[in-house]
Parts: sequence; C-alpha cells; structure tokens
Amino acid sequence: MKAVAVRAFGSPDGLEVVDLPDPAPTAGQVLIDTEAIGVGGVDVMIRSGVIADAGIADGHILGGEIAGTVAAVGDGVDPALAGQRVWAFIGMGGGYAEQALAPAEALIPLPADLSAVDAVTLGTSGMVGHFGLRHAHFTPGESVLVRGAAGGIGIMTVQLAARAGAGAVAVTTSSAGRGERLRELGATHVLDRAGEGHGPAGYDVIIDIAGGADLPSFFGKLNPNGRMVAVGAVAGYPPPDFAMALFAAFRKSLSFATFSADTVAETDRRVVTAELFAAAGRGELASVVHEVLPLEQAVQAHRKMDAGEVFGRIVLVPR
Repeated sequence: MKAVAVRAFGSPDGLEVVDLPDPAPTAGQVLIDTEAIGVGGVDVMIRSGVIADAGIADGHILGGEIAGTVAAVGDGVDPALAGQRVWAFIGMGGGYAEQALAPAEALIPLPADLSAVDAVTLGTSGMVGHFGLRHAHFTPGESVLVRGAAGGIGIMTVQLAARAGAGAVAVTTSSAGRGERLRELGATHVLDRAGEGHGPAGYDVIIDIAGGADLPSFFGKLNPNGRMVAVGAVAGYPPPDFAMALFAAFRKSLSFATFSADTVAETDRRVVTAELFAAAGRGELASVVHEVLPLEQAVQAHRKMDAGEVFGRIVLVPR
C-alpha cells in the first residue's frame, strides 16, 4: 500500500511517499480502507520535530483521524463490522495511508448523510472543542475568546460556543476576510492576532490553539476568575516564564490549563463525536473544508499549513 512517512523531521520536504506491506489487524483491531484522512495541527508539530519526546522515530506515518470502510477484522471483533463505513481516531499516527489499523472500540459508524471528508473535518476538531470548553468550565452567558480560530479546532470551538449560548464569541485571525467567514459561523467579534480590536473588555474563557511567544499577553484579557485552556500549540511552545503573567495578576484569580483528548475516556469521546455528526446532519454544525488533496500531495498540504493559508481543514484522499 501507499503511505506517507516522515523521513526527516523539519520542513514538509521531509515527507516521502513509500510502499509498505498491507497491514493485518490483530486482536481487537480492524483494518480500514481509508477514504479520507484529516491533516491536523498535531501532524505539523510531529513532522516539524516540535514533539520530539514521544518516542517518534524516522519512518513515522502521520495521521490520527481517518474515515473509510472496514476491510477486515481481528480476533474478538464482531465480523459484522466488515464492509461498514466508519470514522476513527487512531492517536498519534498511522492514518496517512491507503489502509490503516484502528481499535474496534474507537469506531463510529458514518451516518448515511455524512461524507468521509466531512467526518474527518468535524470529528476530532469538534471533540477537542467540546471538551476544551468543558475543561474551562464554560457556562452559558459567559464570554469566550478563541485564539487561532481559522483552523479546524478553532472553527468548531466557535460554533460550539455559540451553539451553547455564549454571551460573546470573539476570535483572533489574520484577515478581515477570515473574520467575516468566522462571523458566519457564530463569532460576534473579530480581533487581530494580538487580540486587539472591537470586542468585550475581558473574557471569562479563552481557548488557545496557537500557543507560542504571545500566549502570556492574553492573560491580561481575562476577567477576574477567568480561565485559559491551551488545546494546541501550532505556533510553538510559550516562553518558559509564561506563568509570571499569571502571578502579576494574582488578585484576579486567573487559571491556566492544558487539555489533551488523551485524558478523555474512549466511551465519552465516541458519544460526543457521534452527537457532533448527528448535529451536522441536522444542519446545526458546518463542516469547513479548505481543500481535498490526493494522499501523494501530503507535502503540499503541509506547506499550506506552514504558510498559514488554511481556513478549516485539509483532507487527504487515496487515489
């Protein structure tokens, strides 16, 4: 089968299309013929070498989110799954391939009215947005700022916050055009990347996808008892002394936390993702696909991600 491997960490040019033996499912696994593969921020971080302490070596196959048809099942798995169209979150990698292995317990059947491309656009991004807001103890009526809102997680967080009754949903983005698109999805205020512009004086919740050197400056935009949750770090890690800004505002009782979907029980992830798919089918959530590219063009997909060109999600599809 064709797959895309990391042959050298760093630039997108370190990705290479390779031929690998067809995988076979072991006990508790299924083999999926992939129809759509989501390209996410964590893929970029792994490829660039930012995540260097997770035991990831040269030859790693990127991709943690796939949709397709079950081609074979391993021991202990219901044979009736064979032939079903499913979505799966498979972790840190293995998805940039014509076939991929997934734990049977991670599968969600694809609704008939949801395409594989839409599923990998909505699935993990929506799940992270949902649990990120829950991790921040968001309640209806509170004001929310989504920092780095033009990517998949940001777009879903905007929609989910608006759908849950946020008093205001502000976003940071790089252009007026992107801001208008985010308004159509539920944003009430559009700010520049530094968080400046017409918006509330402060925010009860900040969901931060960007990270990077500017993260500490956003503590100053939190209301008393405000909470910031970092759900990504696509701009890199914050400076080592970033928490000093929290101590400088000690009397405001601010909170900072990180969130990873790895800390959510598999059952809870599946329930929430299935509900997101159902909501999309009812027209309550929009799938925002930037571009669909052949699997062999993963290098181009990552170049677009690095250049900040992507609004929504790029999806790879095997030929």
